Amino acid sequence: MRNLGGLDRSLRVLLGIGMLVVFFQVDSNWRYVGLLGVFPLLTAALGTCIIYRWLGISTYRGSKGAQHK
Repeated sequence: MRNLGGLDRSLRVLLGIGMLVVFFQVDSNWRYVGLLGVFPLLTAALGTCIIYRWLGISTYRGSKGAQHK
């Protein structure tokens, strides 16, 4: 069940890529925090976020423009 809209997914892709860039560019122990960028990329690819599901949030709009339940 999808619960991420287009803008939400796009922002997650940008965030994920940015975090992975940190992983490859920073030369300290903080670089491994950049590996967390995999999670926004994964949620964007799948179109669903487990935290949104737990909180009952949905930014997904179905084919008729109404929010998906």
